[in-house]
Amino acid sequence: MPVGLQNGAPACAIFFSAMLVETADPTVRLVQPRTFTGLMTLYASNHASLRQLLGDLRHLPTQLISDSPTDLHIHLSLLERSRYTTSLRMTYWVDCNGYLTPQPDLKLRIYHDARLAEALACRDQPSHLSRNGGIPLPISELLRRWTLNVLLRKWLEHCLDHRHRFAPAQT
Repeated sequence: MPVGLQNGAPACAIFFSAMLVETADPTVRLVQPRTFTGLMTLYASNHASLRQLLGDLRHLPTQLISDSPTDLHIHLSLLERSRYTTSLRMTYWVDCNGYLTPQPDLKLRIYHDARLAEALACRDQPSHLSRNGGIPLPISELLRRWTLNVLLRKWLEHCLDHRHRFAPAQT
């Protein structure tokens, strides 16, 4: 199947030569990165990938663990569920000197009616967003959100590439 197609239909967004491409039948529109329009397109793309990985996003179990033939298990935890939104935590649990540590540790919010998914925060934020023990650098809110959601976008692509499948966690 060609890149950017899902079930024979165009994907919501793909990256092409430093531009974000938004697809809608039958037109294609280039969206500038680091703009509000680009951010909303990124949110829509993240939602489509989460839906592809998880299925029905409105009725997720409280704990999910992925299985992949080529990657670590990814843990999803339901933080909050309401009629219009669902909040999740997405992480790998990595062994660091005998202690399990969540890395990266993303907090996500899914907006069901708008069909958007946003990365809200990352416990281990990218190094260029912090200095001196994690004190955030003064950057625009748009750039902060853009950076977090590109991280989510790349992680979701990684999940799809490594054929992650999520199932309820065994208690």
